[in-house]
Amino acid sequence: MLADVQKPSVVRYMVGAAAFVVIIAGMKAASAILIPFLLSAFLAVISAPSLFWMKRKGLPTWLALLAVVLIISVGVTAVSTVVGTSVASFSQNIPGYQAGLQEKTQDLVILLERVGVEVPENALQQYFNPGLAMRMVQNLFTAFGGVLSNVFLILLTVIFMLLESSGFPTKLRALSTDPNSSEKQFDVIAENMKRYVGIKTTTSFATGLLIAIWLTIIGVDYPLLWGLLAFLLNFVPSIGSIIAAVPPVLLALVVVGPGTAGLAALGFAVVNVCIGNMIEPKFMGEGLGLSTLVVFLSLLFWGWVLGPVGMLLAVPLTMAAKIVLENNESTRAVGILLGPSIKPSEPVEKVAEKVAEKDDS
Repeated sequence: MLADVQKPSVVRYMVGAAAFVVIIAGMKAASAILIPFLLSAFLAVISAPSLFWMKRKGLPTWLALLAVVLIISVGVTAVSTVVGTSVASFSQNIPGYQAGLQEKTQDLVILLERVGVEVPENALQQYFNPGLAMRMVQNLFTAFGGVLSNVFLILLTVIFMLLESSGFPTKLRALSTDPNSSEKQFDVIAENMKRYVGIKTTTSFATGLLIAIWLTIIGVDYPLLWGLLAFLLNFVPSIGSIIAAVPPVLLALVVVGPGTAGLAALGFAVVNVCIGNMIEPKFMGEGLGLSTLVVFLSLLFWGWVLGPVGMLLAVPLTMAAKIVLENNESTRAVGILLGPSIKPSEPVEKVAEKVAEKDDS
């Protein structure tokens, strides 16, 4: 009897797992179409609050939409220009940078041998190759620049998304059997998502701007490129700032010297500690966050599915899934598991005492 009851559950889970694999395979196969769509959705979520604000101030929809599209166009054009010019020059100089890094590695091996640490020949280059960081940045921006080349398609998709955004709650109300509950749930999800993306975009922009200014002051090449990298990777909590700091610090070490490399690393540390550990948590709150393990796994997963651009969108995509799961009664437990560690409101000892008193009574 028990086997008969469990069999449908096992079959249901197997069918669900198979459907998940098919969906992921389809997403990977359609990545060329899916990536511009996801970037458009990301831009639409960022732009929607500005559109609604201008409409509340009395501007007609077409004029508010035109203003938003113009701002997005200027931003995307500026980013495309920075990526295109800087990456082209950076790619040409990569062989020289890698040669310089190999010389620094050899100097480190000689220094270790002088203090009595025997290092096998080419061991550091085999297991620790800093030149790969330079290639990673090149591949990342090349893929990102390739996506931004479809500027017209992205802007057109953003326009249609923004036009549909005002009427979507009405459609949801018409489809639902409980219109009030569905509309309230949609409002909560939309508000949390706009809040997360808005705060994260603002703090990421501040991080990238400060990094670019600091690297310009100390004389590191391509400061705008590294500022853009810091802006993009700031959407990846915990490890994003570390990854963004590695290429410019190595570049400063090769081109200028250890002192400038130390100053570059210090600048990254100060900016990320102040913004990432002080300012951002104050506005973000504990409810909007992801577990560090989930962040790392999402990078691997979305990077495998969508490539380098998927790694940039990994955390926003996972964050959106977490917000949706948390606001649904049947999947709230999964949403909580995706979040950061929860601080208990009471010490464990007090909770245990209350449970014991309840059992005695």
